[in-house]
Amino acid sequence: MSFNIALSGVSAAQKDLDVTANNIANVNTVGFKESRAEFGDVYAASLLSGGKTKVGDGVLTQEVAQQFSQGSLQFTNTALDLAITGNGFFTTIPEITSRDFSFTRAGQFKLDSDNFVVNSNGDNLMGFPVNSDGTSSSVALSTTVPVRIPDSSGSPQQTSEVDIRMNLPAGDAALNPADFNPDDPLTYNAATSVTVYDSLGDSHVMTYYFIKDGTPGVSNEWFVATAVDDTLVDMTDSNGLDTDPATAVNAVGANTGNAVTASKLIFSQGGDFINMETPDGLPTLDFKMQTEALGATILSNGSDPTQQIGIDFNLDVNGATPNEPTQFASAFEVTSLEQDGLPVGRLTGIDIGPDGLVRATFSNGTSEPIVRVALVRFSNEQGLTQESSTQWKESILSGEALAGEATTGTFGEINSSALEQANVNLTTELIDMIIAQRNFQANSRALEVNNSLNQTILNIR
Repeated sequence: MSFNIALSGVSAAQKDLDVTANNIANVNTVGFKESRAEFGDVYAASLLSGGKTKVGDGVLTQEVAQQFSQGSLQFTNTALDLAITGNGFFTTIPEITSRDFSFTRAGQFKLDSDNFVVNSNGDNLMGFPVNSDGTSSSVALSTTVPVRIPDSSGSPQQTSEVDIRMNLPAGDAALNPADFNPDDPLTYNAATSVTVYDSLGDSHVMTYYFIKDGTPGVSNEWFVATAVDDTLVDMTDSNGLDTDPATAVNAVGANTGNAVTASKLIFSQGGDFINMETPDGLPTLDFKMQTEALGATILSNGSDPTQQIGIDFNLDVNGATPNEPTQFASAFEVTSLEQDGLPVGRLTGIDIGPDGLVRATFSNGTSEPIVRVALVRFSNEQGLTQESSTQWKESILSGEALAGEATTGTFGEINSSALEQANVNLTTELIDMIIAQRNFQANSRALEVNNSLNQTILNIR
């Protein structure tokens, strides 16, 4: 009996050494969780045996228990390196169409040939679909989708409004608006340009020409004519009112064949803006001018020919504002000229927030939420079934996987450009190895003594 007891001790010491060696071997494995060998004594007694003199029957390995303590973070330069600080796990699947979920703490992710985010095994990282504002449309594990970084361009946005702030020189000579010719700088007082965009993201140059009205009896009044890619376009006020440039008395450039409907700025003697009119004399209500549809003659690339662009002069019917046009005795100056269009954008970077939101940034200055990295947690982490490549499977002991967003509950948060190192304390493992070695030697000695006793008995004559 003592021989079997010593043999169980040797087996237990060997198991302890195996566990310790495995921990040491994985000290540099990202996301690895150390294990601990847990033992229990073996004691068996029959109903009528003398319990006071009964000796135990040795030792038994009860469990190799995983220890899910937090590992330290190692920071990297790769945005797709992810680490969790908290109790969550990443979710992966072996292929796009599979729903065979595995769970891991190892966040060494990269892009495959189809721009899906995968780990070193080629398993796809899963995430929650998101709305345009970045909120998750669902946080159920069954609705997760493979995380994919788009290779498409950022969508363009056609210009709908131009915001302009300026000073028109009060001392400039007045000109005859009918003589206006955009090709002759002597027929207008000042000009400025801004790049605008059509529905396809192509750029166009929109130019504003300012002509001080020299009509007899008129003072402090200016016409504003507009051209897109050197082609004059008609203007209409905020209510859609327009004057046919062929019959308008105030049509700018009427004597040169370049007649075009223009907006009119009227200043008081002191230089403050007091009104703005279209050539038919009807004042605008919201003090914004709108170009007529740019038309196929300008937008010949297949973009929206009905595009219209509003011009905001920053006026307020209730009183003067610091941003409205002025007519002071100083040079022509544009203090602000902005438009709301965007060209086509190329993907320039990926940002992953602590809440797992993956956002793509584009060269046109826009950003777009793509997906949110999904996290799961378990009621009993130690009940997970361990697999290779630092992955686990759900089991009856672990309970069902509970999905959720990072930074909520106990899921923890996601750290981009970081990896969770193994939670193995090398010093402790080396000490445990010495203890296991000592136990192995002691139980081996017990076997040797038992063997000697057996030999002694067998040699009795």
